[in-house]
Amino acid sequence: MTNLATLKQSTLFNGMSDAEIEALGGFFNEKLMPEGMTVFVENMPGESLFLIRQGAIQISRMLAEGDEKTLVILGAEEVFGEMAILDAAPRSATARVAEEARLLSLRKAEYEVLCEQNPRLALKLTRNIVRVFSRRIRENDDEYREMLFWSLGKQA
Repeated sequence: MTNLATLKQSTLFNGMSDAEIEALGGFFNEKLMPEGMTVFVENMPGESLFLIRQGAIQISRMLAEGDEKTLVILGAEEVFGEMAILDAAPRSATARVAEEARLLSLRKAEYEVLCEQNPRLALKLTRNIVRVFSRRIRENDDEYREMLFWSLGKQA
């Protein structure tokens, strides 16, 4: 069981009690990833949501010329890859470790088990995932917003 208590300020756990956050710990797996390692690549199938316990993750997108454009750098308590557990679409960006990172992952299969075993808690988690996604659309720069729209199959 992964201890999530130190991350209770993460938007992923908004409105959850300590007991609910503790219950979610059984669904997350933790791994240490060295700087420079790729977490996932744009267009590959998505299967996990990631929560950063420590370190930094660079989210980037390939440009037509073959260059890569950094969209955002995420740090501790931030979430990325969140749509992978909600839909079956390919990844809309690449995620690389910018600074050695300790990541917590929630795979789609574990999320589905959570939905079956504890629908109320799964609903709280899902609402928070949607809030993360919505906040990114509203608050981040145009390129990140454009990337999010692309992930939905629309042009911004």
